[in-house]
Amino acid sequence: MSIEHMTHTTTDRVPVDTSSKPDILRRLAYIEGHVQGVRRMVEEDKYCVDVLKQTYAVRRAIEKLEGLILENHLQGCVVHGIKEGREDAVIGELLDLYELAGR
Repeated sequence: MSIEHMTHTTTDRVPVDTSSKPDILRRLAYIEGHVQGVRRMVEEDKYCVDVLKQTYAVRRAIEKLEGLILENHLQGCVVHGIKEGREDAVIGELLDLYELAGR
């Protein structure tokens, strides 16, 4: 299922916890800088193995970012949704995420 095909509404969702936001933004800035560095390496015809080592580092950084956002979601949004009686919607979103992560 693609993101476009998800059927959940956005009116019942809460944003990223403000206490996590600075860390998330810091990690995003790091990833953006790292990707720009990889682009420069390719433009400068750097050795493929060196470029790949950097892309692996970007992937690990993205995985850590995803873990942080998922933890935030589970501890905040999921709990909030269940307390409001939206168990089916919350579980549906988690299943959508699980499916997307498996691709």
